Amino acid sequence: MTEMMYGAISMASLTIALFFLRFWRNTGDRFFLWFALSFFIEGVHRVYSAILNEAGEDSPLHYLIRVLAYGLILWAIVEKNLPRKEPRD
Repeated sequence: MTEMMYGAISMASLTIALFFLRFWRNTGDRFFLWFALSFFIEGVHRVYSAILNEAGEDSPLHYLIRVLAYGLILWAIVEKNLPRKEPRD
């Protein structure tokens, strides 16, 4: 049952990453690129966990991967809200 949930979560995360990549390609906004990368990391992490059959997930590596993924989301939000620099003429 755990492997099935890992599969569902990884499929959803990778699908969401593809949607964000499409939004990034259409708009060119890096906000969507950071989100796509975060969801891609999360999806690959779930596949990795399912293959190794690590249901505990209490090792520091799992936490570091999630901190990286969530940090990318936070960075995307911060970068989006930073003031834009005006080009000098």
